[in-house]
Amino acid sequence: MTYGYIASMKTQPGSRDDVVSILLSGVDGLREAGCHLYVVSLSDDDDVTIWVTEVWQSKEHHDASLELPEAKAAIGKAMPMLTGEFTRQELSVAGGLGL
Repeated sequence: MTYGYIASMKTQPGSRDDVVSILLSGVDGLREAGCHLYVVSLSDDDDVTIWVTEVWQSKEHHDASLELPEAKAAIGKAMPMLTGEFTRQELSVAGGLGL
């Protein structure tokens, strides 16, 4: 089974769009790093929360991606705009449309 990861993060008021831009700026190299799915989502009735859904070849691929220079730079750029409120759920992905 592949590795799934669903996370949410809360941004400082007015920073959500900037953080979304940062999260989406590094998608080009994700497939090469072993990512099958990377989706950044927003709720229409919550202007500070961002949801990220990921499916990876393995947990090891996911963890290694966080060590890439572009990932470290994006995380460093986004962190000051976040409140520190995060949720996360690791999953074993059984399948689905688009995978």
